[in-house]
Amino acid sequence: MRRTLACALLLLAFSPAAQAACAVEDAGLEPAIAEKKELQEAKNAQIVRDLRTLRDAAIVLDSYGFPKECKELVAILKELTAKPEATIKRSGDTDEEKAEEIQESREPKVGPKEPRAR
Repeated sequence: MRRTLACALLLLAFSPAAQAACAVEDAGLEPAIAEKKELQEAKNAQIVRDLRTLRDAAIVLDSYGFPKECKELVAILKELTAKPEATIKRSGDTDEEKAEEIQESREPKVGPKEPRAR
């Protein structure tokens, strides 16, 4: 399911309409991760996940018709990836338990069933 969602988000990001409104690929996130050794270190894996989540959020904002907000998020991503040392210092909290809680909160939950009306 996640892979399907990720593929759909990437297709949205690279569609001509998405490129015209908000150029998420201009953030250069994946090339920055590949180039900057700080972002490749295991201890900074949560920061990389956070950056990718922000990128995905920008794609979603754009697809829902919020190009201004998408562009703002892309600008933030550019700033965070341009100076990985500062981003790492700024993050401060790389608690894996907290990251797991966030990941669990993303999982869809089934709400309580309401009793049927008679």
